[in-house]
Amino acid sequence: MRKILFSAMLALLWFGVLGAAAAQANATKAEEVLHTWYGLGLELVWHTPTYSPPVASRSFAYLGVTAFEAVASGSDELQTLSGQLHGLKTVPQREAGKTYDEAVVMQAALAFSVQHFFENTGPSGQNAMAKLEAKLREKVSAGVPADVLARSEAHGRAVAEHVLAWSQDDGGAVIETLGFPQSYELPKGPSHWVPTSVIALQQKPLLPNWGKNRTFAMPEGTSCALPSHPEYSEDKDSAFYKEALEVYEAKQNLTPERRAIARFWADDAMLSMTPPGHWISIALQIMDRDKVGLEKNVDTLARLGVAVADGFIGCWQAKYQYDLIRPISYIRRVIDPKWEPLLNTPPFPEYPSGHSTQSGAAEIVLTNLFGENFAFEDKTGSHAGLAPRTFPSFRAAADDAGISRMYGGIHFRAAIERGLEQGRCIGAFTNALRTRR
Repeated sequence: MRKILFSAMLALLWFGVLGAAAAQANATKAEEVLHTWYGLGLELVWHTPTYSPPVASRSFAYLGVTAFEAVASGSDELQTLSGQLHGLKTVPQREAGKTYDEAVVMQAALAFSVQHFFENTGPSGQNAMAKLEAKLREKVSAGVPADVLARSEAHGRAVAEHVLAWSQDDGGAVIETLGFPQSYELPKGPSHWVPTSVIALQQKPLLPNWGKNRTFAMPEGTSCALPSHPEYSEDKDSAFYKEALEVYEAKQNLTPERRAIARFWADDAMLSMTPPGHWISIALQIMDRDKVGLEKNVDTLARLGVAVADGFIGCWQAKYQYDLIRPISYIRRVIDPKWEPLLNTPPFPEYPSGHSTQSGAAEIVLTNLFGENFAFEDKTGSHAGLAPRTFPSFRAAADDAGISRMYGGIHFRAAIERGLEQGRCIGAFTNALRTRR
């Protein structure tokens, strides 16, 4: 009898080990699906005309929430974000006692979400999405029982459809004329923003109402309000003039290192994965390097997406509240009419810096997830021939991203430093979300 009991115990232990190994293998496959779809999403940002940085940040937030909820519905570790993110109602749950395949759930959820949020991309992007869906579906379906496959696909799609429905009334679902309003009255006065582009469409500023969008985790767009910038003045002894002179002299005395910093963080729309995509890329590189597991992957991507999306809402609210002139316009008017910045000036008001606000938000969230003094290498610019940069912490990277805008001739110091402060305030609301049981 003892031998029979012992054999039975060994069998249970063996099958338990096999079951755990199979579950881990399936979770690893789900991670591969997650990273593959995100990789395509980062590429599609380049080639989708409406994907300015605010629009990109919004999509990354919804993709992150979709992936998170798809996993959380079957996880003993994760807690749903429904009831925490504004307007997100109870997400579809899995049937009790039924078996689901994690990789199939993830594939169905992200295939639906990516193809929706990038539905206005060009023919090449459409073709890439269709091919990836077919390839990944074949891969994750292999060996999965028909009933489990059908149930898993239905659940992944149900989660994605739920998140999509939630997204439709946030204020950012429809982008007309690439985000530039056809009618918009520019405020009058020397301190106000004026167009800096010769492109006809960009004689109006980008997305002037974005700051009114529904937020994700922070209460509203004004929750991390900023003090005013230094008072506008053309007096050489004024703080405003001195900030402008600092930008002017920074360009005139660029070192190779500062030029490299400006280029590394340029992240121009239609020429890159944009600033929010850059931080998503950083997170993906770290998680791929450290093999953090499926739950940490989706927790990170959801939080980071929410933080940068709220960062752009808060930043844009302040931009159009203050409507401040860009360095190029002021310097040419007051200091040097022939001055040229290193980088192209974006077509919207100056204060605060969008790079800085969203980088501050990303820094706070990633530090909370991975720790202080977390060193990493960022290879995001390798596609453009840019050398990788190494950082001792997320704060160091955020500061680097912020100051890059002065080196590029894009922003005054106040916009950078206060933008970083604003982003850190915004990121704190994301850190307050409860994602673990």
